[in-house]
Amino acid sequence: MIDPIAIQLGPLMIRWYALCIMSGVVLAVYLAMREASRKKIKSDDILDFILIAFPLSILGARLYYIIFDWDYYSTQPFIEMLAIWHGGIAIYGGLITGAIVLFAFSYYRVINPIDFLDIAAPGVMIAQAIGRWGNFINQEAYGKAVKSLDYLPDFIRKQMYIDGSYRVPTFLYESLWNILGFVIILILRRKPRLLKQGEVACFYLIWYGCGRFVIEGMRTDSLMLGGLRVSQWLSAVLVFTGFLLMVWRRYKKSIPYYQN
Repeated sequence: MIDPIAIQLGPLMIRWYALCIMSGVVLAVYLAMREASRKKIKSDDILDFILIAFPLSILGARLYYIIFDWDYYSTQPFIEMLAIWHGGIAIYGGLITGAIVLFAFSYYRVINPIDFLDIAAPGVMIAQAIGRWGNFINQEAYGKAVKSLDYLPDFIRKQMYIDGSYRVPTFLYESLWNILGFVIILILRRKPRLLKQGEVACFYLIWYGCGRFVIEGMRTDSLMLGGLRVSQWLSAVLVFTGFLLMVWRRYKKSIPYYQN
């Protein structure tokens, strides 16, 4: 088993999970800053946005998790709601919060939010791929018990031996799915005839939503709502929204947005 603590200096502990998240964020910001110039957006705007959006997205991810696991948290002391180090954040909560901040930030800075979304989408996807390895180290976000995982490298197989059984490595499936989507986005966004303005973000919604819907169904630790996993409901909404927006943008002659 891999020690979840990466660095410990006295009482200060830095977890691998935090390092995975921060690595993904740094890479996402770097990619966004490189792409920003093509959309005539300042690099400083990218940095200012992430300084606001990142902490708020963490809070949103935690709040999302608490809301859909309220039966547990309603019986706990208030401090337990703040104890993010005990686990319990949801990617979708962070994405929703980040999107709200993005539109508010775009309005305030008079930036085209459609371009901003297109810039952010590839970085978000690769950041999610990296972040899932934090789940791997924490031995969470896994699937049902199986007899063996002989098709996987030894270090993954050992880490996925949990409570006396090997577990389906859903973290790995989602990470690989996102990496593949990231590569496809990088290729397609250079071909305007295939992905027009605003459709990079739409592709992200469709690709991520489809993968997450299937993979979430394999997990055993999901938040539930109405017989389906909460993330499956939201994944279906993302896919539908992505398709609807893509069709709308293709057939709408003029779409108002904020000009630089």
